[in-house]
Amino acid sequence: MATPAELSRHFDQELAKLKQDLLRMAALAETAVSKSLLSVINRDSDLARDVITDDITLNRMELAIEEQAFKLLALRQPVATDLRLTTASMRIATELERIGDQAVNISERALELNSRPPLELPIDIKVMADMALGMVRTSIDAFVNQDPKLAIQVCQRDVEVDILDDEYIQKILDCMINESRWVTRLHHFIIIVRNLERIADLATNIAEDIVFIVEGRVIKHRCEEWMLASSPA
Repeated sequence: MATPAELSRHFDQELAKLKQDLLRMAALAETAVSKSLLSVINRDSDLARDVITDDITLNRMELAIEEQAFKLLALRQPVATDLRLTTASMRIATELERIGDQAVNISERALELNSRPPLELPIDIKVMADMALGMVRTSIDAFVNQDPKLAIQVCQRDVEVDILDDEYIQKILDCMINESRWVTRLHHFIIIVRNLERIADLATNIAEDIVFIVEGRVIKHRCEEWMLASSPA
């Protein structure tokens, strides 16, 4: 029979593996987003096809992480921070898989757009793309460093992305009115803008989970309220 010290060591090893697998999944999700954005900005269809093909790996990793977490909960019965990390890891894996799905959606739009002549857009898609990708990277850094302050920065940026989302959609709609022959291609860009906004939302969800893991504080759906309460008077 294993001694308490051995059981504790085994648990620490299993928890470390769970964290490492989650980081590997996060890196793959970040790469998928980056490639999908480049496939649009640089009109690179090969990158778009890579994202679509590689998405199955993210799907499998989500299931594997969920299985690991369930085993830890059932067999090791973690408490306090370890319990929060174990339960939140399942949510984070789901958010990362959804980020991958958004990257696939962008890549599918890229394939459609790259088969047609380029447009002179009334927006700079790279600005919003950099913001959304930056939020994904910051949320991952917050997880690596277990840094709730870094996580809150993601929540703050989400407000900026929402404002830009409204602005970009309106500009594209105005362009549709003036350039009816571009309507189909412009509609693809509306979908891409919506995908970017959704990626930002998912990164924010991960950031909220980081605050929960480190501080035990639930700020889900109350991120802006929490930021106001935490700011200096």
